[in-house]
Amino acid sequence: MTKLLALLLILAMVIHIIKPLGLPGLRRRMDFWKIALVAFAIWSVALIAREFVG
Repeated sequence: MTKLLALLLILAMVIHIIKPLGLPGLRRRMDFWKIALVAFAIWSVALIAREFVG
């Protein structure tokens, strides 16, 4: 699950560099680092949840 999530978020970052997504806060190409920050937070929550569930 975490590998799939990481792959999707990296894909979103690459797409955003090519053509900005146009979402609030993601209007410029330089804003791809925000996707990385959100990706790190989501990945951390997924890893912590995996520890408690399994």
